[in-house]
Amino acid sequence: MTHTDSTPSARPPARLLRARNAVAAVFAVNGLAIASWMARIPQVRDLLDVTPSELGRILLALAVGSIVALPTAGMVIGRIGAARTVAIGSVIVGAGLVICGIGSGSFGSAVATAVGLAAVGYGSGSWDVAMNVEGAAVERTIGRTIMPRFHAAFSLGTVGGAGLGAAATALDVPVDAHLVVTGAVVAVATTIATRQFLPRTVEADEDGAPSPSASVWTAWREPRTIVIGVMVMCFALIEGIANDWLALGIVDGYDVDNAVGAATFALFVTAMTIGRTVGGQLIDRFGRLFVLRLTGTMAAAGTLLVVFGGSLPVAAVGVLIWGLGASLGFPLGMSAASDDPARSAARVSVVASIGYTAFLAGPPILGWLGDHEGVLRALLVVAVAAVVGVLASPSARKQPEAASTDSR
Repeated sequence: MTHTDSTPSARPPARLLRARNAVAAVFAVNGLAIASWMARIPQVRDLLDVTPSELGRILLALAVGSIVALPTAGMVIGRIGAARTVAIGSVIVGAGLVICGIGSGSFGSAVATAVGLAAVGYGSGSWDVAMNVEGAAVERTIGRTIMPRFHAAFSLGTVGGAGLGAAATALDVPVDAHLVVTGAVVAVATTIATRQFLPRTVEADEDGAPSPSASVWTAWREPRTIVIGVMVMCFALIEGIANDWLALGIVDGYDVDNAVGAATFALFVTAMTIGRTVGGQLIDRFGRLFVLRLTGTMAAAGTLLVVFGGSLPVAAVGVLIWGLGASLGFPLGMSAASDDPARSAARVSVVASIGYTAFLAGPPILGWLGDHEGVLRALLVVAVAAVVGVLASPSARKQPEAASTDSR
């Protein structure tokens, strides 16, 4: 990786700093929105009175919404820009949280909850691709590795969301009140932040004409892009299983109450935040491949401690190691997909589309395993995903621009 000047004399101009801060803010709010829902899953399970497999099918709606949005996100960004895509996505997410809260809390309806989750997934899917594209543009303009810090902001948002969720659970704040307020804050805060994004640029084809759709379909034929997507899918599964099932696995496996489960999830996202905050220095020194292999191994080891630790303190140590291991796979995949700025939106869209299939497959697989083996033992799927992610990690090596634009 090329090192760049990080001295005060190289400080970016104020406009660029505002854009950097705005991108970090939308990453953080995205994390807060998702974690606010995740932290209340055990209580929602109780309110809806569903089995693990039934809960898995409800959670599937979140992934379905994302999968519908992701394949076309690159084209949408090409047409209306990253700022508008993020703003619109945040409004949809906010509305989805409101529906989830009212559906599960006020009406006890699994169908209404699933509809809300589908909206959250759809809005978050387009928002996710657009904020990563904007983050990559800011990173290139500044000339320093900062993408992991954007994802650290996301994790910090999840810490806040999980912490508020744990507190709301402990204080018996109704699910509907919690998620309705969160939904409104998410939509307003994100829309304001996007006003500071960089001026919009439009990708062009070989003749210089705007052609966002062509670049997306070309990206689907690039072997490196596809393998990066597989790697991201594995690390998304490592992270997503914790988001959906860690709290419930701790509650059921260690016979503790819902507040302890929510606090354990908060511990996980705290570890992810730490990993993403310091990850840039590791990447600059050792490279993407070493860091991916290290973190994948840590995720597998942490999961084994959670499942087989036998006591809550040992499991908590495992949660910390798992969280550190899950921290850098996704942002490194986004950076690898964005090596060539001319193809950034298209490739991030493809990688995210493949990566988010983890959220499509994860809930039903874990739900089925949870019915047969218990939710705690079902978490061993993480170790399998970590091995595959490590095997696919060489695809994320830094590529020269000329090589990254080659779609053969």
